[in-house]
Amino acid sequence: MRHLAGWSAAVLILALVFGTLGAVAWRADWSGGLGRADWLAIRFTLWQAFLSAALSVAFSVPIARALMRRQFPGRGLYVALLGAPFILPSIVAIFGLLTVFGRSGWVNDAFGAIGLPDISIYGLQGVVLAHVFFNLPLAVRFLLQGWQSIPVERFRLTESLNGSVWTLLERPMLVRVLPGAAAVIFLICLTSFAVALTLGGGPRATTVELAIYQAFRFDFDLGRVALLAVVQVVLCLGALSLAAAVPVGDGVGIGQDRALMRRDRHLLDWVWIGAGAVFLGAPLLAIALAGIGGLGDLPSVVWPAALRSIVVALTATVLSLGLAMALILWSNGARWIEALGALPLAASGLVMGAGLYLWLAPLAPPAALALPLTTIVNAAMVLPFAMRIMTPAYREIEAGYGRLADSLSLTSYARLRWLVLPRMRRPLGFCAGLAAALSIGDLGVIALFAGTEQATLPLAIYQLMGSYRMEGAAGAALILVALSFGLFWLFDRGGRIDADT
Repeated sequence: MRHLAGWSAAVLILALVFGTLGAVAWRADWSGGLGRADWLAIRFTLWQAFLSAALSVAFSVPIARALMRRQFPGRGLYVALLGAPFILPSIVAIFGLLTVFGRSGWVNDAFGAIGLPDISIYGLQGVVLAHVFFNLPLAVRFLLQGWQSIPVERFRLTESLNGSVWTLLERPMLVRVLPGAAAVIFLICLTSFAVALTLGGGPRATTVELAIYQAFRFDFDLGRVALLAVVQVVLCLGALSLAAAVPVGDGVGIGQDRALMRRDRHLLDWVWIGAGAVFLGAPLLAIALAGIGGLGDLPSVVWPAALRSIVVALTATVLSLGLAMALILWSNGARWIEALGALPLAASGLVMGAGLYLWLAPLAPPAALALPLTTIVNAAMVLPFAMRIMTPAYREIEAGYGRLADSLSLTSYARLRWLVLPRMRRPLGFCAGLAAALSIGDLGVIALFAGTEQATLPLAIYQLMGSYRMEGAAGAALILVALSFGLFWLFDRGGRIDADT
């Protein structure tokens, strides 16, 4: 049973990645080649991803360093705030950024009051700003783990010898951690769609993902869609190869896990902590304030869209966790099977959506395919995160209890029910919450096919923003935030209840 489930999951993943890629490659118009607009989109995609990754890691260094050196009331809440942008729906975060930095936003109102010219959030600067908002917290979390990996005894020994903590300890750690963090963020920014759709556009601010959407949605040029999809896969594979080639480096040894208590005082630490709090907190505050005021102006399309989003998110969560468990139980430590779960990162959601459409279009109209295809692609895109979180937990279970289970002849279903699932409640709950939150806020494949009757809540918010119904969009955005964080909390909390009994 375990091998059958594993093979079935592997075949499904390979079909989703290589089958869809084969479909778009078969339909690609290779004779025409890439036009000038396509090359501009490729250049913009790489440039914005590079800038976003560089700025995210550059600003993360002083913020993470300040958090490691300072203890203050609310520090735990601050660190928890760093996780909010990751599960915050993209379209909602963009709405918050527009409220703060948009044409009539808080910043431009303040600039106008003191006689300064307005700033524009649209174009390259807006895309990079949004990506830094999403990925700066991720980079800070990477670096916090890096600093925490340095034993406190090393700090004390270095200081007692009047050595430079920065030169001997912190800079080597950054050299080891920063390239990997930058590579991950670069890959994330390559496949970002909602940000480019909302804040980009135009020939000079179009990503490859956005070009695929435009060629499909507006021109229905399947040949160009296929050619751009192949380009996107090549870019993603290149970024994955770059991330894999980044050396991890050796650690700095082990200590006694004592807390780091620094006696130095740097005023700039508080400046960076405050700047990070304002940058991350202002859009969240804007979402809350505007959303409360917009709850009374909700269009009727919001509630059916919210219901569709919940159904898609829950179905995608079950499918993603099922695929992850099937691969993990089948892998038995085999690295190639674990790597199979990361394959969806090589193909963006739009590429898989376009390929699935090419396969299934003869069987059903696009509108009828919108929700099922969105569910499948969301499950596939969440799979790499689930594998990364659940695989170490399963290895620990097998290392600690595998021999005992073998001696008791616990195999197949009995082993899964009595050993694996009870001891994996925490990671399973966290993965389920993460999958549900990411799926319910996704604005990707659904934008290719859906009309008003099939729209999920993120697409409904985008449509409201496009028609300048900002009050209704604000109320709908607040509902989407509540659903996203509510589902994450519900599953994560459910996994932690009685997990140690």
